[in-house]
Amino acid sequence: MKKTIIIFIGLLLFSGIAVIHAQQENEKKNPYYSHTDKSKLNVSDAEWKKVLTPTVYNILREKGTEPPNTGPYAHDYKKGTYYCAACGNPLFSSATKFDSHTGWPSFYQALGKGSVLESADNSLGMERTEVSCARCGGHLGHVFDDGPAPTHLRYCMNGYALSFEPAK
Repeated sequence: MKKTIIIFIGLLLFSGIAVIHAQQENEKKNPYYSHTDKSKLNVSDAEWKKVLTPTVYNILREKGTEPPNTGPYAHDYKKGTYYCAACGNPLFSSATKFDSHTGWPSFYQALGKGSVLESADNSLGMERTEVSCARCGGHLGHVFDDGPAPTHLRYCMNGYALSFEPAK
């Protein structure tokens, strides 16, 4: 049993490293990715499909959702900044990240008003608030009102919709 657990943990670590490496490679080939350019993007889905991995494209452009505990950053608590995986727009600080026990990275506050957009989402027979990147419009996840103080919000994000840069 212990051997199985060790192998499982090893596979999780390896897959997490592989995902982060793939995201870094995606950033290098993506001409729209920038941490400093704040201009709004108007990029066709066909062009996004060329520069994003299939998983990232599905989540950001087709409003997909990764299964819980499968995406990067759900259980990563390094200090740094989280960015949109498609365009590099700064979204969240690790200082506002918390363990929501949902299996998705959760934050109680976005970096600023220019970081994310919120809109009504009545799909799947539920009333929710969708969260999108303010720069490229990519689907990030949803925000709920069951988070911790001081905001009592829980920005429940798809890990594959994010990229991360550690604090220096």
